[in-house]
Amino acid sequence: MPASPKREGFEFWEKTLGKPRLLVAPMVDQSELPWRLLSRRHGAQLCYTPMYHAAVFARDPHYRSEALASCQEDRPLIVQFSANDPEDFLRAALLAQDHCDAVDLNLGCPQANAKRGRYGAFLQEDWDTIFKIVNLAHQRLAVPVTCKIRVYQDVEKTVQYAKMLEQAGCQMLTVHGRTRDMKGPKTGLANWDVIKAIKESLSIPVFANGNIQYKSDVERCMRETGVDGVMTAEGNLHNPAIFEGVQPPAWEMAEEYLELVKQYPCPMAFVRGHLFKIWHHSVTIHQDLRTKMANAKTLEDFVSVSQDLRRVCEAEMMQASGQEANGRTPHWLCQPYVRPTPEETQKRMLEKSLKRPLTENEQENQEPHLSKRALKKHQRGKPLVKIGRKFDPCSTCSNPRGLRCVFKLCRACCKEKARHAVEDCPSHRFLFKSKIERRKHWEAEQAAKASLATSGTPTDTPTDTPKDTPTDTPLEVPGGTPMNVDLLDLPEGTSEVSRKDDVKTELRQGTSRDVCTDNGVDAKPISSSVPSDSPEAIPSEVS
Repeated sequence: MPASPKREGFEFWEKTLGKPRLLVAPMVDQSELPWRLLSRRHGAQLCYTPMYHAAVFARDPHYRSEALASCQEDRPLIVQFSANDPEDFLRAALLAQDHCDAVDLNLGCPQANAKRGRYGAFLQEDWDTIFKIVNLAHQRLAVPVTCKIRVYQDVEKTVQYAKMLEQAGCQMLTVHGRTRDMKGPKTGLANWDVIKAIKESLSIPVFANGNIQYKSDVERCMRETGVDGVMTAEGNLHNPAIFEGVQPPAWEMAEEYLELVKQYPCPMAFVRGHLFKIWHHSVTIHQDLRTKMANAKTLEDFVSVSQDLRRVCEAEMMQASGQEANGRTPHWLCQPYVRPTPEETQKRMLEKSLKRPLTENEQENQEPHLSKRALKKHQRGKPLVKIGRKFDPCSTCSNPRGLRCVFKLCRACCKEKARHAVEDCPSHRFLFKSKIERRKHWEAEQAAKASLATSGTPTDTPTDTPKDTPTDTPLEVPGGTPMNVDLLDLPEGTSEVSRKDDVKTELRQGTSRDVCTDNGVDAKPISSSVPSDSPEAIPSEVS
């Protein structure tokens, strides 16, 4: 059961949650149990689980068991779901309510997968569905429902959006002061003025999210907006001790986190992501250790690379002792990641393209008196020349010729050449000559079979006949002249084998039979009374 009876609004915030003001945001693949425990040890007062897909959570027990991994130290805790259907959200929330203090609906995720699934910030245009999701959960759950949103460009519309959520039953609202389009290089600064307007319009606790990189930002945000608490995501990822107002050495946070992972195992992908952020400023300098961290697969591998980074950083720290810092924070201390502006990102990409290696054409055209830098300046603005494998040209056109072509031509020219010359090119799989030879051979076989069917005379062409299949062997009639049984006029419905047996019997007994000749049917009686050497005994020409 939930830790305490269901309360609402400020009563829930004060008595159930303990009036938290410092919150760690829900982060996909990043706010797992070991990280939440690390954050709580360093000042976090309320943590959220990562965002879980409500429909999958409800139907998949394995997914659910991993999502609900927790311990006694991990409270207060709010479980967050993404959903676009009231029933899906309710089913998931009912399964989670005994393991948390509240259930949160994600209405702020701006990522592409949220757009494809129509949830997160991409559900904010469908107020009717959002109202039904929140209201149904509010009526049926034993724990409160909270929401996390992003703002609109229009302040008044954002305020009305927040009021709608409060009317639906939302008991606590977190507002990210950016629009859903503000992400990646276009992140920009969060708008605290919108958050302030929402706080002044609602009667439930409101938390601010965005622009939190240091402890001083927390205090300034609460002072300027009047919110009840502040939530951080990236600031916490790069410095888990942000709420303590300190910047510890990166190895201290890394080692403490790895110890928690030993106690509460989690996927190594989560570990890699956390270590890259803690060590971000150091691995940008020590690229070899960055590669080692990227290739790490086990917890022992991550411990090893973290120890290597510590040794390198401690050596640099000893060398730098007594020297002026020039106003810069040493890279081995936990510090926030400052996102570049869109203009800075574009400029960096341009500079990177200008620093590309010289192409082969540039090297060939390089004048002795021009430096590499001057040459690049000269080439600036010209289209890039791709470096690729060079092939010998076709002898009839400018296309590259086939490496193993018989005629040393490109595919198109080879086809024309082989067709007119009636030759083969195995490399290009043009087999004009072979096809003609096969066709002639087949036509010869068909002609031989037709001749055999017409004349009944065996040809020299061998045929594969099963052992049990009767052959068309000519029978010996009295007088020694061969006769083909297939050419005899036999009654219909008689099998081939039985017909041949009957003919053999009749021939032995001298029974008269119509024998087919080249000129048609010549009725010649075959009798035992006629001498075998008489010309009248059998036809003179038997097919």
